[in-house]
Amino acid sequence: MTFDLSRKVALVSGGNGGIGLGFADGLARAGADVVIWGSNPEKLASAETSLRRHGRRVLAQRCDVADETQVEASFAAALSAMGRVDACFANAGVTQRRAPLAELATAEWRRVLAVNLDGAFFTLRAACRHMIARAQAGDPGGRLVAVASTAAVHGPARAAAYGASKGALVAMTRALAVEMAHYEVTANAVLPGWIETEMTAAAVADEKFSGNVLPRIPMRRWGAPDDFAGIAVYLASEASRYHTGDSLVIDGAYTIF
Repeated sequence: MTFDLSRKVALVSGGNGGIGLGFADGLARAGADVVIWGSNPEKLASAETSLRRHGRRVLAQRCDVADETQVEASFAAALSAMGRVDACFANAGVTQRRAPLAELATAEWRRVLAVNLDGAFFTLRAACRHMIARAQAGDPGGRLVAVASTAAVHGPARAAAYGASKGALVAMTRALAVEMAHYEVTANAVLPGWIETEMTAAAVADEKFSGNVLPRIPMRRWGAPDDFAGIAVYLASEASRYHTGDSLVIDGAYTIF
């Protein structure tokens, strides 16, 4: 039963909506107990209720991943409540207020990288420390997943800060794959394409934008959060124990078309 996640605990930052909730739902359905982080208490409560229907333990924590202190405290509290973290999905992220690089404000650049890059760094660092300590105690193994974007591999015009943050995540994930292999921990990046979520709602509703983008997606539809349930289960499971350092693109073939 290589896809059975019973007795495993998975943490998903930004797990209270969108792709993150898609991850968390798939993980819970496969038997994992889940920890979700988010900054919106109403969305956290709603996601917690939704996930509990699978009969697994669920811990919903309010955490701003851009705040190093909050990440450290939240991870410690998660360990106290759940006992361990077997898989960590650094998914929390923000979009950029679009502007050409020449007109991009320094404050906006720093805001985007603070969440998308620093937040992932703080989250994955906490998970690494836990997994290393566990391995040194005779219990090796673990899964690290960074959620980047196809913006890491194509030119996201007027979104240089967003693209830079996601490209950096891919590079950091590769470094982690090499560093953490000694502890039997894998590290992979997931690169979503155009996914219909609360974050992309305005773009999806824009007729001109949709008219330009949808014809370029060979699957001829927007991605959905539940399209990420399967990849979450695979990456958290024993089936992926030798799969590391990869960038898994989930975009309906948009990037290669």
